[in-house]
Amino acid sequence: MGIAAYPSRVLPPDWSGSHTPLADEPPPDPDAQPDSMVVQMGSGERIHYLDWGAPPVPGPTMLLLHGISATAWSWAPVARRMHGRVRILAPDMRGHGLSEGARSGLDLESMAWDALTVLAANGVGTEVGGSAAVIAGHGLGAMVAATAARLQPASVSGLVLVDGGWEDLGVSTRMSPGEFLAAIGEPPEVLASMDAFLADRRDFDPGSWDADQEWAARSQVDQKHAGHVGLVTRQATLRGLVEAMFGYRPVDVLAAAPAPLLVMVAGAGTADDDMARERELALGDVLEARAAAGLSPARVVRLPGTGHNLMRYRPGALSAELLALA
Repeated sequence: MGIAAYPSRVLPPDWSGSHTPLADEPPPDPDAQPDSMVVQMGSGERIHYLDWGAPPVPGPTMLLLHGISATAWSWAPVARRMHGRVRILAPDMRGHGLSEGARSGLDLESMAWDALTVLAANGVGTEVGGSAAVIAGHGLGAMVAATAARLQPASVSGLVLVDGGWEDLGVSTRMSPGEFLAAIGEPPEVLASMDAFLADRRDFDPGSWDADQEWAARSQVDQKHAGHVGLVTRQATLRGLVEAMFGYRPVDVLAAAPAPLLVMVAGAGTADDDMARERELALGDVLEARAAAGLSPARVVRLPGTGHNLMRYRPGALSAELLALA
């Protein structure tokens, strides 16, 4: 579907994007270490999460949701910067990391209830008489976060979409679910050994590679007896998740999620880049729908020249924005 199909749509303000931080970027705490915890869902699956601890003075809670095929460890660079200021919980979504796999419950609503249950298990949210939390999600996690904010708005004091969650993937990528699944697949040479897999992840951006990035990469795979590695998130799970992602309708969800909204946009696209322009048009649609619903304006932060994984490439800027929202 080409851009010409939307003649009435206009780009949202500040297309070029210039990041004016609301606060100084916090430094990381290299000594911070999370506790590994598990909560059991009502359906029986056990969801693993990292608890980075509560601040010295009781404060807000943040729930951080990773992207497809990733794990809670992808948020470590951000968690280290916010450690000691807010309570940080980061789950492995079902079928990822140390959480149990599932052939069912891979729809966005089920995963959103998983996220809300992790909060409830820690005394957060309306179901347990606790305070509301900020929920931030990356990619797939942004869709889950938005769905959670729609399902239980009183439990969500702020919603953060980290380079995802505002677009219809079928329109922005111009792919079918099958094509998208193939595009995110790992080539055999990358899965040939743990060293090959780590080298592939390191080479995305050698300057940001550190012990946290290595641990995040290792948590995505398990090693086989022959030396090669396989993704922890199995193909059947990925297929179900991609189907759920392509069924996500951001305008409907975000117009019904009243929490204050922060949108973090990565990329080096310009108005001449079809995919970047389509993403911006989709964001404009969401902002218009929220305005029509009487919701407060979103804060949109664009970080040009930055890859999709903002937790890795711009953890300081992302942390500063999250803390300002909290």
